[in-house]
Amino acid sequence: MGGRGLEPIVRGQSQERVDVLLDGIRVEGACPNRMDPPTSRLSSALAPVLEVRTNNRTLRWGPIAGGQVIATTAAPKFNGQATTGQVTLGGSDNGSGKLVNAAVAVGNEDAWLRLSGGYDEADDYEDGDGNKVRSAYENAEGRVDAAWTAENGFFIKGMVSQQEESDVKYAGSGMDAPQTDTDIYRLEIGSPVAKGEWNLLAWQADVDHIMDNFSLRQAGMMKMQTNSITETRGLRFTLDQSPAGSTDWAIGADVETNDWDATLLNLTNPMPMTVSLMWPGVERERVGLFAEGFQRIAQDIKVGAGLRYDRVEMDATKAGSIASMNMTPAMLYQGAYGTTEVEVEDNNASGFVSGEWRLPQNQALTLTGSRSVRSPSVTERYLARNTMSDSWIGNPDLDTEKHHKLELALNGSKNQWSWKPVVWVDQVDDFVLRYKETQAQCGKSKGCTRYKNIDARLLGVEVNVGWTDGTWSSSSALASVRGENRDDNKALSQIPPVQFVQTLGWQSLGHSIEAQWQLARRQDRIDPLSGLDAGTSPGYGVFSLSGSHPLMEYLTFSWALDNLFDNTWAPHVSRANTDPFNASAVRVNEPGRTLRAALTARW
Repeated sequence: MGGRGLEPIVRGQSQERVDVLLDGIRVEGACPNRMDPPTSRLSSALAPVLEVRTNNRTLRWGPIAGGQVIATTAAPKFNGQATTGQVTLGGSDNGSGKLVNAAVAVGNEDAWLRLSGGYDEADDYEDGDGNKVRSAYENAEGRVDAAWTAENGFFIKGMVSQQEESDVKYAGSGMDAPQTDTDIYRLEIGSPVAKGEWNLLAWQADVDHIMDNFSLRQAGMMKMQTNSITETRGLRFTLDQSPAGSTDWAIGADVETNDWDATLLNLTNPMPMTVSLMWPGVERERVGLFAEGFQRIAQDIKVGAGLRYDRVEMDATKAGSIASMNMTPAMLYQGAYGTTEVEVEDNNASGFVSGEWRLPQNQALTLTGSRSVRSPSVTERYLARNTMSDSWIGNPDLDTEKHHKLELALNGSKNQWSWKPVVWVDQVDDFVLRYKETQAQCGKSKGCTRYKNIDARLLGVEVNVGWTDGTWSSSSALASVRGENRDDNKALSQIPPVQFVQTLGWQSLGHSIEAQWQLARRQDRIDPLSGLDAGTSPGYGVFSLSGSHPLMEYLTFSWALDNLFDNTWAPHVSRANTDPFNASAVRVNEPGRTLRAALTARW
């Protein structure tokens, strides 16, 4: 949508279908328009390691509908010293970006305390044609975490973080976000037991968000503002055991509660008027149980299986409250879908089976089949925006989404080469489809956004090939996905085109330089009735360079030259541009040529 609020897309699926877990915890956003997805809370001061999961090889964090992105922050490494840390200063020319962050830890591997924080900001960047794209933002964050481990292996870890985003502009939205505050608390304990360990994790995440159409842009005829909050509480217990060298199993339980509330206000007159209860006091409670195990039945064969059950209860506690035009959210749900029941109970059963065969020449063939059940999100079931010109209404009567996946992958390496081809298919029963009704269908001049269940199928092919001799390296990655609405025999919306990424790298004596060429084919398989695709898109090619160089023992200089040839481009899945100052744009363009540089001191 702009310079922040990036949505990861895994195999053609995103938003509610891709979980982003920050050190094992789930942080729900507070913006109905997803200005604050979980990725906006990744720390710049403590860059985490990211792992992308595409199928249910474990169920401890919940079933995987589209994908999971697991962000893990490493503990400090002291290497015999009493303190360790880093300070980074950086900037970019396109958008005049500025960045400063630092982290310092005291203690040792058994007991430590770490303080970290950072500040970054940017103005609107320019695309390859020199046009300004609304993308400015300011972000400040601070974090304290600590850990202690006893001689018997018992440990306790704690973390408190606070983030303040301000004056965030979005070209891909009719509103901007003048303020978003996030507070996160995390406590974890665990200990070795028998042939493994147990772990108990508790967390709390509170987000306050404001978006409006007048603070950061010229106001229209009416000043509109949405105040929204979300509160998340979670508790997870897991027990991992390896009773024999050929056997591993785990069991666990978790509970999570969420509260969402969002109100759209008309502030044109001195007396604010409630226009819509966009999230009408929605509550969700989820209780989950899982068990999984892996067994090596022969030297070259390993099998695994797992089951998970989730009980989900959702309710809109303010569905009977009146907003503008004497309409309640319950009236909107009934008018759009004919449903009168807003309280929902889901019983979700998920599972997987897998097999891994070691083949000659250092290769491994893996086959995974899984079933993942996803309850519709708070927006898909309960959003209740209704104005004179448009409406966006969730459907409480939606069924749960059932993903049936089959994936076949071959890992291999020989001498200086490595490879991994993958083929997969995802058959989805009751896929939640977002679609748009026209003025003739719903009576609103700008149309109406609705949701329904359909049957869908996604299938894809991925190929990764790498080579290295220790100094030079090369990697090639190809990905293709096709999404089909089987009910209407047409394409699903927001499906990426065929993409190819080629990199060439060099490293020696701590110095490294990498060239990357990112290519995408045109995409003409779209769903124009979804309200999500901004139309067909052309193909593109973007070339970038980056490098890192040690200047002294503790000082490193890093740089990147993105979009070297200053192309004007945008991913097909970028948001449609609703910027009133640039009405001719149909897609939010990425930055033109951008030089980024940073100095990092580590000790």
